[in-house]
Amino acid sequence: MGQVAFKSWLNHLVLLGINDKKVLNLSLPSRFLMDWVIPHYGNRIEYICRKYCRDITSIKIVLAENNIRNSENKIKPSIKNMVMDDTSPLDPRFTFDNFVVGKSNEFAFAAAKRVSESSKVVFNPLFLFGGVGLGKTHLMHAVAWDILLKRSSRKVVYLSAEKFMYEFVKSLRFRDTMSFKEKFRSVDVLMIDDIQFIAGKDSTQ
Repeated sequence: MGQVAFKSWLNHLVLLGINDKKVLNLSLPSRFLMDWVIPHYGNRIEYICRKYCRDITSIKIVLAENNIRNSENKIKPSIKNMVMDDTSPLDPRFTFDNFVVGKSNEFAFAAAKRVSESSKVVFNPLFLFGGVGLGKTHLMHAVAWDILLKRSSRKVVYLSAEKFMYEFVKSLRFRDTMSFKEKFRSVDVLMIDDIQFIAGKDSTQ
């Protein structure tokens, strides 16, 4: 496991202790993190813990106690907030902490941070423009991760322009443009990568 993955997911784990049944209890601050860590790292964590402490029978990862009450009044935070099944996946390596800021992208970085941290709409739309390798996709993923971690009830959709075009053409083919509109209008944050490919396509615009 790399440092980036550890910092993104496992660094949030807190040791609570071992109960009478020799179950090692750990906590995470949000259900969003639990929904990712348990299926992806749960078995590995248990294997390592039992390797160094043979008395442990199993591990249990729970929601931090001070967050349980707050979570009861919210939509269950999970990766399912990426509301469409065909949404493009987010790369856990692409976070604000791992972004290298330079003169060529410092303004874009500041704007992206403001979008992710603000509870109100500050830039709509926010258009990131630049050459290859300057971090446009990285910033988009970082915005999505930051919103999902801090305001996990928000519905976030990230997809490529090609995928967006496919959805649009499919809605035309099946004469179901209303469903297409409702699908994208129902989200809180819509992010389209490589949007320049839509340029010149008047019907899509």
